[in-house]
Amino acid sequence: MKKRALIITGKYVQDHEYIYPYYRLQEAGFKVDVAIKNKEIVLGVNGTKVVPTKDTTNLRVSDYDLLIIPGGAKCMEYLRQEKTVIDFISKFAKAGKVIAAICHGSQMLISAKIVKGKKVSGYYSIRDDIENAGANYIDAPSVIDGKLVTSPHYKYLPQWMRDTLEFFK
Repeated sequence: MKKRALIITGKYVQDHEYIYPYYRLQEAGFKVDVAIKNKEIVLGVNGTKVVPTKDTTNLRVSDYDLLIIPGGAKCMEYLRQEKTVIDFISKFAKAGKVIAAICHGSQMLISAKIVKGKKVSGYYSIRDDIENAGANYIDAPSVIDGKLVTSPHYKYLPQWMRDTLEFFK
């Protein structure tokens, strides 16, 4: 059976953090879905057109093996307001499945209340948010704690994705 990954994102996603995992996961043999509220076609902060395959409502944890949360400061400000997305992330974590977040994507983990007591990375400007949520901020290219893989910046995309994919070997 083919492994399935879900990328949850929205308008003003950080383009690199969406594009690289999208193609890297396909290369690794994953079927990749992209979920955006109302299945709306959006643009990344640098103008990349993002075409969703799913709406963020009615997502089922059982349909996926891996969840990817790309960053983008503006994207997260909008996405964090979506209760269905936050609930889905929380359920995904409770199911013991792999979640990989990069840059400001770690804010979604904070909103889902799944970082307390964990080692977490994220963009340096959200360090206080991560620590205030009860996590231990780690400034490293890729941080693994349980089935959570986080990274602070798109310049570390290769290491972050290598660490994420290690769970599926």
